[in-house]
Amino acid sequence: MRRTIHKAVALAETLLASAIILVLTLAVAPSRVSAEVLDRIVATVNGRLILQSDLDDAICYEALLSNRALDQFTADDRRAALDRLIDRELLREQMKSADFRHATEAEINNRIAEARKLYPQAAADDGWQSLLASYHVTEKDLRVRVQQEIDLMRLVDARLRPAVQIDSKSVEAYYRDQFVPKLKQSGASEVALADVSAKIRELLTEQKVSEMLVSWLQTLRSESQVRLPGINPPSNDPGVSSQ
Repeated sequence: MRRTIHKAVALAETLLASAIILVLTLAVAPSRVSAEVLDRIVATVNGRLILQSDLDDAICYEALLSNRALDQFTADDRRAALDRLIDRELLREQMKSADFRHATEAEINNRIAEARKLYPQAAADDGWQSLLASYHVTEKDLRVRVQQEIDLMRLVDARLRPAVQIDSKSVEAYYRDQFVPKLKQSGASEVALADVSAKIRELLTEQKVSEMLVSWLQTLRSESQVRLPGINPPSNDPGVSSQ
């Protein structure tokens, strides 16, 4: 009788333990796969975690908007994508005190329409949804990311463009040294400076903004705590450290 009771108790304990495990499994099952990714920290920016899933999402987004297959991203490509993700986080921190015009719904729609033109199958809504699924991107997430991209561009323009001054000599030099030689090389007819001066000025402005952006990001990194677990920082990059 006593042995029977012990067996019953042991069986009850086993069933209870199994039930607890089952409950815990069901509680975490929907996110088990993602948890393995989410729990891996690939970088921190001033205490803000950048997770493996953040990097994977960013790569999917970049691949979709550039008509590039996900399996084409090499280890170097992924590291470059991580650097861009860090840069975006640094710039997003600057938005808090910046004044600029944010992306409108129409601008977001136009940007997505441009992306759809890269894919013939995206002309139909069903094909577009299938394409998004193949890149692991939802329509809602895409809209959020496009809005962030436009806002970051606006932030950079608002911060840097007013400081850019392109004089007439610079425009003339570009026309003489680069524009005209390229025209001759392509066999196209010569175009008067007056007809392209505005475009050249805008091109030189964009180049200058890009140069200033690189310098600004370097300054932001030097003033921030950017950590890349397991990666030794370059000796000339005081803003990056390993954990």
